[in-house]
Amino acid sequence: MTSTVSTNAADTQEAAATVSATENRVLFNDGWSFRSKVTAFAELGGSSSSEWADVYLPHDALIAQQRRADAPRGETNGYFPGGAFEYRKSYMARAEDSGRRLLLEFDGVYRDAAIYVNGNLAGQRPFGYSRFAVRIDPFLVYGGENEIRVECRTHLDSRWYAGAGIYRDVHLITKGSGHIVHDGVQVTTPSVEPGGALVEVAVEVENAGPLTKTFAVDVVVIDRDGMLAGTSHSPLTLLPGTSGTVRRRVYVENPALWSTDTPNLYEAIMSLRDGDETVDQEKVSFGIRTLQLDPHHGLRVNGEVVNLRGACIHLDNGPLGTVSMRAAEERKIARLKAAGFNAIRSSHNPMGSALLDACDRLGMLVMDETFDVWTTGKSDYDYAFDFPEWWERDVEAIVAKDRNHPSVIFYSIGNEIPETGTPIGSTWGRKLAEKFRTLDPHRFVTNGVNPFVSMLDTIVPQMKQRREAADAESSAGGGVNTMMAGFGQMMGHIQSSDAATERTEESFAMLDVAGMNYADARYVADRERFPDRIIVGTETWPSSIVGNWALVKADPRVIGDFTWTGWDYLGETGIGTTRYVDQGDGGAASFSGGFPELTAWCGDIDIVGHRRPVSYFREIVFGLRSDPYIAVNPPANFDRTIAVATPWAWGDAIENWTWDGFENRSVVIDVYSNADEVELLLNGETLGRAEVQSFRTSFNATYVRGELTAVAYTAGAETGRFSVTSASDSLTLEIAAERTELRLDGTDLGYIDLLLTDGHGHLRTGHDRPVAVAIEGPAILQALGSGNPATSETFSATEHNTFHGRALAIVRPTGKGHITVTAVADGCEPASITFNAS
Repeated sequence: MTSTVSTNAADTQEAAATVSATENRVLFNDGWSFRSKVTAFAELGGSSSSEWADVYLPHDALIAQQRRADAPRGETNGYFPGGAFEYRKSYMARAEDSGRRLLLEFDGVYRDAAIYVNGNLAGQRPFGYSRFAVRIDPFLVYGGENEIRVECRTHLDSRWYAGAGIYRDVHLITKGSGHIVHDGVQVTTPSVEPGGALVEVAVEVENAGPLTKTFAVDVVVIDRDGMLAGTSHSPLTLLPGTSGTVRRRVYVENPALWSTDTPNLYEAIMSLRDGDETVDQEKVSFGIRTLQLDPHHGLRVNGEVVNLRGACIHLDNGPLGTVSMRAAEERKIARLKAAGFNAIRSSHNPMGSALLDACDRLGMLVMDETFDVWTTGKSDYDYAFDFPEWWERDVEAIVAKDRNHPSVIFYSIGNEIPETGTPIGSTWGRKLAEKFRTLDPHRFVTNGVNPFVSMLDTIVPQMKQRREAADAESSAGGGVNTMMAGFGQMMGHIQSSDAATERTEESFAMLDVAGMNYADARYVADRERFPDRIIVGTETWPSSIVGNWALVKADPRVIGDFTWTGWDYLGETGIGTTRYVDQGDGGAASFSGGFPELTAWCGDIDIVGHRRPVSYFREIVFGLRSDPYIAVNPPANFDRTIAVATPWAWGDAIENWTWDGFENRSVVIDVYSNADEVELLLNGETLGRAEVQSFRTSFNATYVRGELTAVAYTAGAETGRFSVTSASDSLTLEIAAERTELRLDGTDLGYIDLLLTDGHGHLRTGHDRPVAVAIEGPAILQALGSGNPATSETFSATEHNTFHGRALAIVRPTGKGHITVTAVADGCEPASITFNAS
């Protein structure tokens, strides 16, 4: 049965009155404290415990810890130590809640979380990325104070910086005996046409009371303007201790579709009534859109072909560590979208709710990834030990979290899983794929398969021989450096081999889309070998974007490319750093150069949100930018010999024409453009024209202060220009906020750019210095940092050095009122800015 209603103001008012119910879901982030964990037995034996410190959730327990050069496997997690931590909170349980069901919903705790209520274990979760709920009402004392305690730990369990602690939101959920089951609502759009859409709402209801009940389930759909779009109703009779599902089909006329360009959202409000009393209510945001996938068109959203301009991202938010908050995630998605991306891949773990909400609101497609390991571990103490017992519950958790988000179009069952190369291993992949399809048949299943990793059992012995041979040749100038320089080419050869084809065929065949990591060498040949195989580059070298994007444009079966990475991240230190011979052997023997390296330095955008030159290059390749872009290689590097530049590295060039102390020295200038040729002008005088090949060209010049301009020409006509100007000798500290009005709902942050300029908007990139920050008013300094990929500084201090003239301060409001932030740097006048928190 389908119900329709008119969308006038009277109907909207009546609907609002119908669904007004007591709030049953509240943010539970205040009033917590934390410390490094010490057991009672250890304290009894004389061990001293650390002091409890008040914190606001979400909180990363690791980000403020002292980094150590001797941290085991420190290059993987940025040289942060592991540890065990505990959180506690006092909770007053109301007497009137006795007999109700109370749940604590944790959006993510890293990791091996154990939840205690008044000293009693209420629940646990090994996986650090799953959203889970713990029932606490059996352990509460009503009318009195109760202690909620959360324990967690981390140690050699991740290949990147994963942080620690309660790093995502916590909610307290209150339910009566008759209630809508937690995560029990699913909204789908089985039929979408230009004039209307059918919205199906499934609501699972439980009767935990002692009597048979006939409930009423009301469904109201509200459009993006707050107007009533449709309603439906159904009675539901449940015996004691049973549950049932109500499915209502609501017809929405002239639907506003969700897409990356028009991220229109609707809200479904489900109310459960017992007689005239509304006993429970749930609200779900959703979008109306269609997905299609076939070898002739590739991926279509709402009937339109979409090529995925994708970015892999890790979970951290730079100076915040792994803290996930609405403001941080919206800022990240907005900047990725402004840089030309229309899709992100969570690598290599499920996303948090705040990030998914940001993708829904701003219009970003999502590939949500589940696991980095199955049964074969990659780190000493990772999830592989827990996988056989917990994988189903963790798959159920990601689907429950994702299934109402229109941004999510792919589930990825893994990343570079060695088991994908064996018949027995592929049985695990099939279990995972089918589990996802059973729970959510409306999205596509993929897997980030790296055929190189799928063949590690045969490749590792070969690599050992290759490494020994390289060591023997090192005295002749080859060796490990030569081997690493050819790493991408070697991997491509193995990826496209017949052996790799045979080993991975079953693992690819079970997927809707064959996700390939660094396997673009397979794309063309797979047209003949597997004509129905649809491919997505789930992880690719940033330096390969020109060839990869050409493959996407040439073949509808190749639906997109996800670069590693869209946003720089903590850990896997230095994999994208360019290293020079005169740096010694420290950086030549491996991807990492050692402490104090902090980030991977392979992102299009650095950890504070500043676009790097590769970002503009990619935007041009995508066809989204007509103006050229200038990136200048530091004159100090002109005569240096590169020792290691992995395929993740882009180089050291920056947008800058201020090189104090290098006047009249040679410099190499790169210009990115989609034009036929580029002319370079210095102070109005031409330095010549050069043909553009593969979207770039280079000029050798002599550095002279002034204005450098690149002019692009196609068929002889100018198509765009871009200039960089030398800064004057004055030095000014500028302060700028992205927003000055802050919410007090526990989800907001204030972002402040701290810039060293000449007072006229030109950065003084060569004059970095410490900047100190002080706050007056109801706020805390949440973090202070820069994009520097190698620093021993902490993000929790009130002073931090700029990097290329930039630093970023992040403040968190703690109360209503005005917040004044003042920054001070040597040689500069203090700079201030004021926020209003309300």
